[in-house]
Amino acid sequence: MRRLPHVTWLSTFEAAARHGSFAAAADELNLTPAAVSQHIKLLEETLEMKLFKRLPKGVELTDIGQAYAQPVRQSFVDLQTATDGLFQTKKQTTLHVRASISFGVIVLAPRLHEFRALHPEINVVVSTTVWSDRLNDATIDVDIRYGNGDWPERDIWQLRRGQASLICSPQVASTLQGDPAQLKAADIVSIVGSENDWPRMFGELGVKSVVPSTWLSVESSLLALESVAAGRGIAIVDTLFTKNYVNRGDLVVPFEEAVPTSQNFYLVASPDRKIRSAVACFHDWIGSIVR
Repeated sequence: MRRLPHVTWLSTFEAAARHGSFAAAADELNLTPAAVSQHIKLLEETLEMKLFKRLPKGVELTDIGQAYAQPVRQSFVDLQTATDGLFQTKKQTTLHVRASISFGVIVLAPRLHEFRALHPEINVVVSTTVWSDRLNDATIDVDIRYGNGDWPERDIWQLRRGQASLICSPQVASTLQGDPAQLKAADIVSIVGSENDWPRMFGELGVKSVVPSTWLSVESSLLALESVAAGRGIAIVDTLFTKNYVNRGDLVVPFEEAVPTSQNFYLVASPDRKIRSAVACFHDWIGSIVR
């Protein structure tokens, strides 16, 4: 059996991979950035493989580093779980999570029971908002935010790269007759902030026409989905939100083509050290359900 790398190097690698930053890993582990860099160097020499690409600003996991990070992280989670289960009485932690109304209702609410089953020691309190661009509420520990990731907070992780597709009721889909050109006369339901998705979708479908005037404009994906589910209109919505509607048969995707969303979902966390473990658990879980 091959000798395993030093556990300290693995711990440093896990933190650096999770943060995507040697400096952030150093802060978490109470090390200097130079010490983190040295640990990673020794680990790479032991494995005879580069785990990170050194960039002008920060670092990025290589393909083999990405593949290695997941089992290393899971090993530490399993070790922590076994240690806590056998030797500690778990303390209850309350984690205040804020999300958009669409994310909260469609993604979080139906699956939070899964997180509580995995982490009964973490009480989750969820609040919703339409738009947020900063942790301006001292009671919020974790923000699930939609945007470009260019906010002032330090701890920001991208959750997914979004894809958006057309969505409508089965009745509306039948009027399109499988022909994208029929969209020239469609009742367009537009989500505020995502209006540019329509010209991009027309281009993806090869529809050489100006996008029709908006029939209805709404401020969230949830409102768009509920509106088109009533039987009129067609919207472009992130596939993260449409899965349940399609699985239930309430809505259908009339054409397979999709476009990348103009922005993406990120997890933004408070730097409070007392909840760091709870934030890490929530980050791993939410990342696994939105991919």
